[in-house]
Amino acid sequence: METQAVHQFFFQLMVILLTARLFGELFARLQSPAVVGELLAGVILGPSLLAWLEPSQVIKLLAEIGIILLLFEVGLDTDIRQLAKTGLKALFVAVSGFVWPFALGFSISHFLFGRSLLESLFIGGTLTATSIGITVRVLTDLKRHHSHEAQVVLGAAVIDDILGVVLLAVLYDFSKVGQIDPSNAVRVIGFIAMFFVLAPLFAKVISLMIRKFAKISQTEGLIPTLIVSLVLYFAWLAHEMGAPELLGGFAAGLALSRRFFLPFGLALHEDSDFTGRIEAQMLPIVQLFVPIFFVTVGLSLNLRAIDWTSPFIWGFSASLFAVAVLGKLLGALLLHDPWKERLAIGIAMIPRGEVGLIFAELGRTSGILNNEIYAALIIVIAMTTLLAPILLKGYYRCLHIV
Repeated sequence: METQAVHQFFFQLMVILLTARLFGELFARLQSPAVVGELLAGVILGPSLLAWLEPSQVIKLLAEIGIILLLFEVGLDTDIRQLAKTGLKALFVAVSGFVWPFALGFSISHFLFGRSLLESLFIGGTLTATSIGITVRVLTDLKRHHSHEAQVVLGAAVIDDILGVVLLAVLYDFSKVGQIDPSNAVRVIGFIAMFFVLAPLFAKVISLMIRKFAKISQTEGLIPTLIVSLVLYFAWLAHEMGAPELLGGFAAGLALSRRFFLPFGLALHEDSDFTGRIEAQMLPIVQLFVPIFFVTVGLSLNLRAIDWTSPFIWGFSASLFAVAVLGKLLGALLLHDPWKERLAIGIAMIPRGEVGLIFAELGRTSGILNNEIYAALIIVIAMTTLLAPILLKGYYRCLHIV
């Protein structure tokens, strides 16, 4: 990298970090998800509005690290034991909320709007996501995070994350070969199953070694250095096994979660204090890199290149938005719980947030989604992410619960 290029990189990175923090803080104060503010920062800085920044290869690489660390955080927050508390209800909500948006999104894209088979699969896959982090924050603010419906949503989110990661790995494989190959899909799912069984066991053993080294280390920063190294190694390992790198981040986070239990009855001694130290020391690193990814998504979006007078973009976006909302509501409304709880569960599953953005970005970087389709998906993700917290707060206030 030449001196001038290094100089420009420093300036780009400074602007991205500061604007991400500024807009994230602004949206948080407006009681809206910070991720939408970070996405908006990229839209303003990029070709859609000011055209001040164009992400360099180094910025894109930092954004890739941000995706991997984001999935690490998702895995770290995943509560496998939550499934035992909510059982079949969570399973039903998760599978229904996964199948309906995928089937409807794919059908509308492929049969109504004539998109290609692979493109329609990516579109349907993007609509399956659920950003449980946003919902949990809202439920916590409303002091409803210990309610029955919150427990069902949390349990469903665990399954939703796992299903989403598996689907993402399969679509990633399709994008690499440029065609749909069922035999490859079976192979990828087999590798993922093996990865999810072996990787967490391996990570647990490594975490014991890290814990021992942390007790005798004479220098600061050992834990985050070793944990980041573990996450990056798992990302490399996932790629070598034919899955996306971010799957490695998810598996590492899942294994190090204080709520993770090992399969087949095998158990290692849990040290919740050590796990808490991992979470606390990794948080600043995650918060540094993840906003770079969201801003880069906004920078990659060129709203000026879209023909806003075209009926297609409006019809396509509106159709996908309807599918995104109704697909999640359907699964919850088919439960046998009281209606007020069913509707609360359905609304809580609506936000796509960061998980949906990962799907859309993979489709764009793979060359599957063009700018117009990519923009429509970003609009739908942003609208569901903003709408769900507002609906949930308004719904509980109408019930006079809060």
